[in-house]
Amino acid sequence: MQTTRRFSTVALGLTLALLTGNNAVWAAESAPVKGGTLIYLEQQAHTNLYPPAGGFYPNGGILNQITDKLTYQNPKTLQIEPWIAQSWTTNADKTQYTFVLRPGVTFSDGTPLDANAVAKNFDTYGLGNKAHHLPVSEVINNYDHSEVIDAQTVKFYFKKPSPGFLQGTATIGSGLVSLSTLERDFDALGDARHIIGSGPFVVSAETLGREVDLTARKDYNWGPKELQQQGRANLDAIKVIVTGEDSVRIGALLAGQADFIRQVQAYDEKQADEKKFPIYAPSTRGVNDGISFRPDNPLVADIRVRQALLHGTDSKQIVNTLFSANYPQATSVIAASAAGYVNLSDKLQYDPALSKKLLDEAGWQPGAEGIRQKEGKPLALTIYESLPQPQNKEVLQLVAQQWGQLGVKLTILAGDAGSKVADSLDPLKTPVNVVEVGRADPDVIKSEFYPSNRDALLQLGGLSSKVKSFKDDKLNGLLVDISAEVDAQKRLALAGDAQRYLLDQAYEIPIFEEPQVFAGAPYLHDVNFEAVGRPSFYSAWLEKH
Repeated sequence: MQTTRRFSTVALGLTLALLTGNNAVWAAESAPVKGGTLIYLEQQAHTNLYPPAGGFYPNGGILNQITDKLTYQNPKTLQIEPWIAQSWTTNADKTQYTFVLRPGVTFSDGTPLDANAVAKNFDTYGLGNKAHHLPVSEVINNYDHSEVIDAQTVKFYFKKPSPGFLQGTATIGSGLVSLSTLERDFDALGDARHIIGSGPFVVSAETLGREVDLTARKDYNWGPKELQQQGRANLDAIKVIVTGEDSVRIGALLAGQADFIRQVQAYDEKQADEKKFPIYAPSTRGVNDGISFRPDNPLVADIRVRQALLHGTDSKQIVNTLFSANYPQATSVIAASAAGYVNLSDKLQYDPALSKKLLDEAGWQPGAEGIRQKEGKPLALTIYESLPQPQNKEVLQLVAQQWGQLGVKLTILAGDAGSKVADSLDPLKTPVNVVEVGRADPDVIKSEFYPSNRDALLQLGGLSSKVKSFKDDKLNGLLVDISAEVDAQKRLALAGDAQRYLLDQAYEIPIFEEPQVFAGAPYLHDVNFEAVGRPSFYSAWLEKH
């Protein structure tokens, strides 16, 4: 049976035509149906599609369809399984990894995905490329060099043990791209048409900032071998349409004008449930959504101030007020589903009386308009809203209310402010910052807090040229040890030590475990998610519309 899907214009600020006159075959039985175009509404436009920049979910949502990885991390078991690499070996101290590749794999431009291409990818991700301004990937530690053994065999060498590398080859940041892609400058990779991968879809068109069109690659035949889906994708095409308004995304889905949407706000979940539209909420399995401090700012340099704000933050109230059951209250620095998680809820108790006592001891006394003062200066902090995080403005507004009851002023600045990037690297202007990062490996803690990675605390020698003194060698030592410990159990124990230390020093206030929340039409089947919540449409199919 054949049916025609027709879509009306949906307002996106002004208007944006979704799709008109698309033909799709459908069948009532459960066997996958071939054909059709999936309409996917994304909250934000992608920024840059250099794979190590794929941690931003709008970037990763595209990269996950057009690139393959060397290995596949099973999202249920978290085990590493074959993909482009059909087998691998490593030496005892995890300083050498050898991968044997599947034969016959090609990029969409027809060039071979062979050992030379894989070597070039990881040399770039592991070392960066200054000439093209391509940064080092945060998921690769201690990288030294590659060696092409033969056309299908590549070996990697590391300066120190790198036990997280195998899992790193399965992450979005390690998507494999053609040699021509790696020859482009970083800024050029904001154009999706410049990304040549080997994935089940290819970029066929783009309207920058508004829409990316993907088309199924007809000769694709190298998906992960453990998947039931094999061969080319079921769908013919995907339209990724940027739709910033939450109400427009959920409205378009429920009205049949879209098939799948990302960033369903908790308050919209009920609408989907009532109409039997499935909600998907895969965990990001990494550093929880929360707030970090920049101790180089004198207002938060005193551990007693940071401890006061930690114990003055009522994360339970925030979760109960703003979110659904898909957003568990944080009980540690990383999510309960993350590798190396330790329940540290005893260190996160809400205790405003203790908070006030600590602020008193630190010399901050109640002052004019209820704001504490010390030596004539108010305890007034500034933070920028983080647009990718769900309801972040509302979260920060509740935090500001809670801190206000302690006599601490928190000013929230717009997440799209032109000054945000520069100010966020200056601890004097931005003493507190929103944190969250997903990765199903203990190295995720290093990714967030180590100076040469995301540097959430802004340490000396890190990202900021404004930092004059703050550096925590004990923390950095723990983070390096996590990245280099070969014994799996010792590595998990080190991850626990790092979580305890971060909370004992009150460097971070975890608030909730962040999922990626999607909703889909009831006629959309077999959407899958990688280990930290990015969708894969390789197996997806449309029953009817």
